[in-house]
Amino acid sequence: MNATVPNLLTGARLVAVPVVLWLLVADGGENGALRVWALIVFLVAAATDYWDGYLARRWEVVSPFGKLADPIADKALVLFTLVGIVMVDGIPWWPLAVLAFREIGVTVGRLAVARDAVIPASRGGKLKTVLQLLSLTAYLIPHSAAWIDAVAWWSLLIAVAVAVITGIDYAVRIARVARAHGEPTAQHTRASGSDDVPPRDVQP
Repeated sequence: MNATVPNLLTGARLVAVPVVLWLLVADGGENGALRVWALIVFLVAAATDYWDGYLARRWEVVSPFGKLADPIADKALVLFTLVGIVMVDGIPWWPLAVLAFREIGVTVGRLAVARDAVIPASRGGKLKTVLQLLSLTAYLIPHSAAWIDAVAWWSLLIAVAVAVITGIDYAVRIARVARAHGEPTAQHTRASGSDDVPPRDVQP
């Protein structure tokens, strides 16, 4: 049972992604009950990001599904909630584009070298996540206060800046891992005498 709880929480977060988006679009910017529910579902889903990782580590039940699905669920929740906010509230789309490019690039890069090394989340990456959650929470709150909009917008801008900086850092770390694990193969190929002739003990 312990092994399934963290995965269920991760799965619930994935399910919450289209729910939040639908609630936002259905509300249509009216700041009504549907938007309140969008905020509640978003906050509950965001909380599962902490609990699934905490429980998996505490119970020592880290699974391949969790390693793959957890970061995907995190990024999907943030990006698709932001999609809904862009659609309904009309905020500029370019922060979404920058964040989406960064998240997809980092996720693909980390998965590409996952067999050789695990690239852990950096402090900057965690700061980005906190800023994103602050921004999206502020945007989802039904309100007419200018200062809440200011908190939401500036938190988003700072999150984008941190995302770019940490994205470059991740790219460098991923490139180092790929290069380090690629060197033995290259050296072995050169030692065999030719790139075109297979080693003597290898059958064609």
